[in-house]
Amino acid sequence: MERAERLWPNGPQYWYDEQCFPPSTDSFLLGSFPALRRGERVCDLGAGAGLLGLLLLAREPSLQLTGIELDGHACHMMARNAAVNGLSLSVMQADLRNRAGLPSGQFRLLVSNPPYFAPHTGAVSEGHRGQARAELTASLYDICAAAARLLQWGGRLCLVYRPERLAALMTAAAAHGLEPKRLRFVQHTAGSAPSLLLLECRRGGKPGLTIEPPLLLRLPDGSESPDVRRAYFRDKE
Repeated sequence: MERAERLWPNGPQYWYDEQCFPPSTDSFLLGSFPALRRGERVCDLGAGAGLLGLLLLAREPSLQLTGIELDGHACHMMARNAAVNGLSLSVMQADLRNRAGLPSGQFRLLVSNPPYFAPHTGAVSEGHRGQARAELTASLYDICAAAARLLQWGGRLCLVYRPERLAALMTAAAAHGLEPKRLRFVQHTAGSAPSLLLLECRRGGKPGLTIEPPLLLRLPDGSESPDVRRAYFRDKE
């Protein structure tokens, strides 16, 4: 069954169904992570129904944004979300493992919320959501290889991922000439272990990694942190 959610009061409307993921914290945090420049060409790799595109265009409407997605139904939902909100978001149905089918060196920024789990490691849901959660149709190496092809020299890749797979992420990025430049861990509170990480890599970048202060979801009094309020556009309410 289809559902529509207003992402924040007077904000974009996001349509999804049981084959697509609902709005989630990791997408909102990734949407707020990269610095955006007016008019730059941006790619959302593995875009699903286009939530990240809506978030990025809400921050900078002048972006030239393309969503690349394998699943035809998700591409339909992404095009619908763009049309409903009157946004310029190009939809490209493509298999990121087929590098010859991807445009070469077209983007200054690429964002991706990739599958977090290696295949056959723990319980993941079946069907479309299982493909989005585990590396069943594309591995971490496939994603980094596609990003290296899509990005211009000096272009940036921004991802949200799980901390326990940081070593695998760093290895895959470095193997494809994507130098890690910014790393920020996401923690529920100052005393809790990281639950997510945000990483920015640069194609052809020089060595040098900045580890930023952790992004806290909650302040000591239990209220939302300023970073979370910013990511969820709370100040627009």
